[in-house]
Amino acid sequence: MSTATYPAAENRLSRGTVTRYAIGSLGTGGFATLPGLVLVYYLTDTLGVAAIIAGLIVTGAKIWDVLIDPIIGGLSDRALAKRGSRKGPMLLGAIGLPFAFILTFAVPSGLAPSASAIWVLIAFVAAATFFSLFQVPYVALPAELTDGYRERTRLLTWRVVMLTVAILLFGAGGPEIRGLFPENAPLGYLVMAIVAALLLGLGLWIASSVAPKHAPLPADHPRVTAPLFSAKHYRDGLAVLRESQPFRALLATFMLQALATGLMLAGAQFVATWVLHDEGAVTILFASLIAPALLVAPLWQKVADSLGKERSFRIASMIFLAAALVLTASVWLPGWWIVVPVGVAGAAYAGMQTLPMAMLPDVIANDTRARAKQEGNDGSRAGVFGGVWTAGETAGMALGSTVLTIGLSLTGYVESVAGVTTTQPAAAVTAIALSFSLLPAILMLLSLFTLGKYRLREHDITDTPPSAPVAPTNPNTPSTEAA
Repeated sequence: MSTATYPAAENRLSRGTVTRYAIGSLGTGGFATLPGLVLVYYLTDTLGVAAIIAGLIVTGAKIWDVLIDPIIGGLSDRALAKRGSRKGPMLLGAIGLPFAFILTFAVPSGLAPSASAIWVLIAFVAAATFFSLFQVPYVALPAELTDGYRERTRLLTWRVVMLTVAILLFGAGGPEIRGLFPENAPLGYLVMAIVAALLLGLGLWIASSVAPKHAPLPADHPRVTAPLFSAKHYRDGLAVLRESQPFRALLATFMLQALATGLMLAGAQFVATWVLHDEGAVTILFASLIAPALLVAPLWQKVADSLGKERSFRIASMIFLAAALVLTASVWLPGWWIVVPVGVAGAAYAGMQTLPMAMLPDVIANDTRARAKQEGNDGSRAGVFGGVWTAGETAGMALGSTVLTIGLSLTGYVESVAGVTTTQPAAAVTAIALSFSLLPAILMLLSLFTLGKYRLREHDITDTPPSAPVAPTNPNTPSTEAA
């Protein structure tokens, strides 16, 4: 049995640590929000790229992201073993992402739509790679920063507060900057990208400083001598899915919800333009979504401390589901009234982000404890968990854009270049409205079933007796139930 461990910090985290970790979401939230909001629209309505091709570009970059996330997770664990910290990969991502992000929106004027599509694909793939270098170890850090069950909720609550700030800042501010150049849309996108890139890099760089430093493992340890790129990274990823039933259930839930929110995110600009008939209305939609989340996010911590993380997660998901169902009426009654259910969804979304991310470190800690009792255990798999989690989240968000563009293509959506006015068929407008309401509601309903498979509770992590008799279980034992 390996004796190498990476002890967690004191349960009570300092405000500085919580703040610096949270600031990382300025970068992660910004990168997850702005491309999802404007990239497909940039391709179809500024560069003249067909909707289905635009969707394939975004999806292709995300598929690449999904493929490399398990590798980066293994590299993150290797960096921890060799140097005692995950900081190296995080800094590399913080430096490279801003440059790749600017290039994504710096397509030279005069390029044919096909050449423009290739340019965006290459630049966005590079941006996604640098983002993963930061994001994967960033997701793994909470399990190492504290061993406190409720302290993790506190840490992730403030991360989500910053995440909602980032979504508001980038989701509302990005289109506003673009709108400053109504006669030159390509320049507007470029200026938007430069401003956004500066904020992205700053957020990632600050958060990199929070990565704890541990004693490295011996030079001959298998984790240190493991090759940089190996199929073992994928085998490790499959292993955590096979061996951790709570992880399977939590990841499946989070992926379905990422698909639902990704679908709404990708559709917001189209809803503003073709349902509300105001391209600038996307700013108001985002404000109505994020402003409630800023107020409610800390309240979800209190609810979780009172009712438990998993029960509170279910409540947040049901509220979001109800709001999405109400939005379905926009197919027949389009109008500004939709900002009210969007605001309700925003309040629920804060819990849907805080709680699963606070539950993930519990899953990792549970896995580490179970493995400590096994012979041949070769140390923490936090990076592997982080890689698979990030791959799942990325896949869900990417599929949101894909589903939207497929719907647009099937219903005859008309693409255009900057400055050209078009009229959309009624079927395409209906598809846009449904992608913002009914489809996300169906996905949320499915996520409630997968959440019901999550078995891990506070007493399983803290060794405190449950408040009511519970049949003894080992949450890490492989289950025949589908997660």
